[in-house]
Amino acid sequence: MDQAERGFSLSKDGPLDMRMDGERYPDMPCAADVVNTLDQQALASILTAYGEERHARKIASAIVEARRVSPITRTQQLAAVVAGAFPAFVLYARKDRLQRPAHVATKTFQALRIFVNDELNELHAGLNVAQAALKPGGRLCVITFHSLEDRLVKRFLRGEDLSNLDQYHFSPKKQGSRKERVVDEERDCKSACWFPVRRKVITPGKNDVLENPRGRSAKLRIALRC
Repeated sequence: MDQAERGFSLSKDGPLDMRMDGERYPDMPCAADVVNTLDQQALASILTAYGEERHARKIASAIVEARRVSPITRTQQLAAVVAGAFPAFVLYARKDRLQRPAHVATKTFQALRIFVNDELNELHAGLNVAQAALKPGGRLCVITFHSLEDRLVKRFLRGEDLSNLDQYHFSPKKQGSRKERVVDEERDCKSACWFPVRRKVITPGKNDVLENPRGRSAKLRIALRC
């Protein structure tokens, strides 16, 4: 992920690639293809769905305007285009979970990476394979690193139908009372193929985060095959 030539990094200039397995699948569209080909509405939809970016329309508009002048082919070129859509004081106004300054283009890069690699569908496919392979009593452990992934895993374990992810919105559900949530969870457990080993998700401790800052958003869910 840190290699500039793979195109994931905001801080290191490289080709706007972002493919996890580009050498194996050279014909697979890369991030530059997405940025320079899709229309403004499609780009905004990607940024909203996979980056949870509040300013998706503004960023998509800036990308379309910039590519009319010259194709966007480098990581720092894209970062500059996104930054240009905001006042200078906003560039590092956002904070990550460690309260460190986060570049305004971080969510844009995240959204493109998830879309290019079809990450949610890949995760869903892996969960289905695990469900088919594990015998009753078999244990499934899943570590996610983003809220979209965690919501998918949580709803999969509850037995929800996720057969069409393109039409499934992984936004947080409206929270009811604690009693209503417990009743919903019990109902979900009865219809699901999984039984949660722990009610609460496992997250990194302070020492874990200090040793591995990239794992700060990790969540571990464990369930038994019913």
